[in-house]
Amino acid sequence: MPSRREFIKTSGLAVAALSIPNISIPSEKKQTRKSAKKIDLANHRPEISDRKFTSQAVEEKIKEVKSSIANKDLAEMFENCYPNTLDTTVKFQMLEGKPDTFVITGDINAMWLRDSSAQVFPYLPLANKDDKLKDLLAGVINRQTKCILIDPYANAFNFGPTGSEWDKDLTEMKPELHERKWELDSLCYPIRLAYHYWKITGDISCFDDDWKSAMKLILKTFKQQQRKDGEGQYKFQRITAWQSDTVAGGGYGNPIKPVGLICSIFRPSDDATIFPFYIPSNYFAVVSLRQLAEMSIKILNDGEFAGECRSLANEVEHALKIYSITNHLKFGRIFAYEADGFGNQLFMDDPSFPGLLSLPYFGCTTLTNPVYQNTRKFIFSGNNPYYFKGKFGDGIGSPHTGLGKIWPLSIIMRALTSLNDEEISSCIKMVLATNAGTGFVHESFEKDNPDDYTRKWFAWANTLFGELIIKVYEEKPYLLKA
Repeated sequence: MPSRREFIKTSGLAVAALSIPNISIPSEKKQTRKSAKKIDLANHRPEISDRKFTSQAVEEKIKEVKSSIANKDLAEMFENCYPNTLDTTVKFQMLEGKPDTFVITGDINAMWLRDSSAQVFPYLPLANKDDKLKDLLAGVINRQTKCILIDPYANAFNFGPTGSEWDKDLTEMKPELHERKWELDSLCYPIRLAYHYWKITGDISCFDDDWKSAMKLILKTFKQQQRKDGEGQYKFQRITAWQSDTVAGGGYGNPIKPVGLICSIFRPSDDATIFPFYIPSNYFAVVSLRQLAEMSIKILNDGEFAGECRSLANEVEHALKIYSITNHLKFGRIFAYEADGFGNQLFMDDPSFPGLLSLPYFGCTTLTNPVYQNTRKFIFSGNNPYYFKGKFGDGIGSPHTGLGKIWPLSIIMRALTSLNDEEISSCIKMVLATNAGTGFVHESFEKDNPDDYTRKWFAWANTLFGELIIKVYEEKPYLLKA
């Protein structure tokens, strides 16, 4: 079973080039097309009989939104991308009388807690219009509950106890795990999905004793990773040439001073943190803990557990006020990316979520917060070491894919967190212009050559693009008519 790292090395093979002036034609070695002939983006979905899941509500939404998009290529790309998770990545079944949904990321046959939550999130608004879709979403929550109870420190899981290529990692691997990288956001995302599912549908069938046990395990894990009583039980090392794929400090990470923040040994990109207090996920944890407290009161009728969640949220929030904001030499008060409690901070951003750019998307701050706006200016400047600008646009890259690779996720999130019509339109055009004729969104593309990309099948990016287009359709429909 190949890893994300291996797909970075091998999946940047575009099937077509895009008809754009001044396009750079890649070499034959890349196995890409030798001309810039325009490619029809239509009909890139699987045949109906080959689709993993079909929702009538989703199909009707596609028709509704497509009819309002003036640009034919954009309309077709929306139809390809928005249902991509349902078309290609879900395995739905009834298991022990309950819905169960396993969601792979795309070209990696494993389920990440983060990715699976994000992949199905854009379908939540349609849940009450389609009972089948509602069951599928409930099945994701049920499957995530099982995963968390297997190991709250794991980020990715197998469909069954099959083992994985990472069995030899120096950590407590189990056959059900695909990978065991402790990422704080991995336990926040299932709370976010469950909370919004409940708010939209009113259905509480998922929130049984197993779910309650999983939520208590999440709180316990958060507290353990505050590391007030030593380094704790989790450690991770990997024999690898990739520095960011293993962990310093004998597998525990670089030293931290316990100040109330929660350690995240890996980022949402699956890269190791430099300073273990990953700031965006700590903000995400505050929001998630308060959502969990609300569910504990209104669904579980458990005031004691709700109080514990609120208490931890307040503690982390207080520490964030001290350790997450600082004066930048050029941009004034901005959010740091990582910290260690000793006063050291890292200044950058990464396109995987949560990152600094996406803080308002997760309800961690407001779009108009001056600190966020200063941070946003920093992110899209040469002062951010992972901001890249090329012939086909600009955006945030990642250590995960190396220098010069822009992630469309960052372009999409830039639009989702923008109040500026021109910026939103520009972002949509950039994503369209860099699809390399495939009709889909990729993990990253080389800033001067969109035919040089990684991950041809990356469902999270596809579905998020669909979410963006629907948001624009509902809030700024005139932008789609141009």
